[in-house]
Amino acid sequence: MTVISGIALLVFAGIAAQWLAWRLHLPSILLLLIFGFLIGPAFRLVNPDTLLGELMFPLVSLAVGIILFEGGLSLRVRDLPGISGIVRNLITIGAVVTWVVITAAAYGIMGLDLGLSLILGAILIVSGPTVILPLLRDIRPEGRVGSILRWEGILIDPVGATLALLVFDAVLLQSSLRSATGEAMIELLRIVIIGAALGWAGARALAYLLKRYLIPDHLQNAFTLMWVIVVFALSNLLAEESGLLAATVMGMVLANQRAVSIKHIIEFKEDLGVLLTSSMFVLLAARLQFRDIWALGWPGLVFAAVVIGVARPLTVFFSTLGSPLELREKIFLAWMAPRGIVAAAVASIFAIELAHIHYPQAEKLVSLTFLIIISTVVVYGLTAGPLARRLGLARKHPQGLLFVGAHLGARALALLLREEGFKTVLVDTNPRHVAAAQAVGLQAYHGNALYEEFIEEIDLGRVGRMLALTPNDETNALACLHFAEIFGRAHVYQLAVQPTEGKALEPMPGYLVGRVLFAPDATYRKLNGLFEAGWRLHTLSLGEESDFQALRETCDQRLLPMFIIRDATLIVLTAVEPEQPRPGDRVVVLAEPGCAERLARKEDQDQD
Repeated sequence: MTVISGIALLVFAGIAAQWLAWRLHLPSILLLLIFGFLIGPAFRLVNPDTLLGELMFPLVSLAVGIILFEGGLSLRVRDLPGISGIVRNLITIGAVVTWVVITAAAYGIMGLDLGLSLILGAILIVSGPTVILPLLRDIRPEGRVGSILRWEGILIDPVGATLALLVFDAVLLQSSLRSATGEAMIELLRIVIIGAALGWAGARALAYLLKRYLIPDHLQNAFTLMWVIVVFALSNLLAEESGLLAATVMGMVLANQRAVSIKHIIEFKEDLGVLLTSSMFVLLAARLQFRDIWALGWPGLVFAAVVIGVARPLTVFFSTLGSPLELREKIFLAWMAPRGIVAAAVASIFAIELAHIHYPQAEKLVSLTFLIIISTVVVYGLTAGPLARRLGLARKHPQGLLFVGAHLGARALALLLREEGFKTVLVDTNPRHVAAAQAVGLQAYHGNALYEEFIEEIDLGRVGRMLALTPNDETNALACLHFAEIFGRAHVYQLAVQPTEGKALEPMPGYLVGRVLFAPDATYRKLNGLFEAGWRLHTLSLGEESDFQALRETCDQRLLPMFIIRDATLIVLTAVEPEQPRPGDRVVVLAEPGCAERLARKEDQDQD
């Protein structure tokens, strides 16, 4: 197989695994491992060592740096109040506890020598955004735990990788404990200073260039990628393995500056991160020999059980002592520490170095690391979601609604749905609309829903859909485009586009439009006119013998179905292929004055 075809197969396998994982609702990293095994040791379609040769691990290291930069872009300082102490403890005290417990388990259970046990313990400190962020996106936990895990998962990678490098060097030097500790502390200080300084300087320089319009729009993404690579490489040149820290810090600083908008950069880096994560993980999994994992036997399973059931709970216990976290939040944190591509990459690099010097049991380093990756991904991926829901920290299918617009009609809808037991959140730029919503007890915020910083301050727990109800069609379309990244395109809705007087309506581009609410002609102008004309919202309870079409005829079609409540599930009706009400459903309708009484009489007659 040629180099080009081999790389193409890696990319295809990585993205195909991501897509299949989405279709099957499985952790993507699990499918990436399977696909890597299939194209590697199973069918021998790709041999990574032959395919890339000496370039393989430099490319993997560079890819990890870009992934950590993308992860740093998701860290917001405003999330830290209330959790900063916990995050600090998790990446310091927690890292030490994890290292000690895993080292002891590797030494006592797996029979590794002390040096190799220390290296393995340091490698398995890491978690990483490549596994944490997809799981959090699927689970969507409420409150503080999501922010804590996001910060820990991104910051722990450079910490763990740096510690692993220092331990690795100390083991190779085989010097005395005192001299090894002193050298390690000096090297750690160099890595932290150089990595943090270059990351900060790189971010500030890039922000300055963007603010001064010194980079044209069409080159901003490419320039940013180049800049990350340069900062990563320069940092590694000045202090080995400090590039991971520099990339992470650069992403964090860039995300928290206010001088320029980086939304387009974040979107580009997210797409690039998916491509790199998928391809690199398949690449590393293709090098794996599963017979080496099977050879670990029962001791390997016991070792994995200790990592999951002992190391992580102890880490969270000591890191959250005296914190304001509730017991259920601590339980969830104690059950969420999957390992990912950073652990795999570092273990693979160290294993090759150890094999070159014929270090005893060096081959077990990669096998044990991948065993923990597989075990943690399977266990946490399959159980963390149900556990979060059992603890009341998440819901499988959030039924709540975010209303963009808090005018009279939006307030009436939000009030009725709240009375039916569904969470509603309203956002509006008009302070009078917001005040009116808050006066009747609705959760309403004054601000622009298109500003990412503003939305991040809103509690969207239990909210799974967005309804754009503003008078401005362009704002509605942009809101759908923005919130599709949060809720998915299937769960963003907007009112029908209002026709321009005297001109034929030109449809907006499909990628800018959410699902059209209620009916093809349900524009803001029409709905607002109906409310002003006295039409009111009602909830119709359909009996076992009820026929909704017959009920509509009772009002001469003078009602507009909007929602269906079926078995505690809220169905939003749309203009295209709307759901048909069934007997036993509850239907939210907007009806003309007097219609409610006729409908009530009709329902009574049907029940009799």
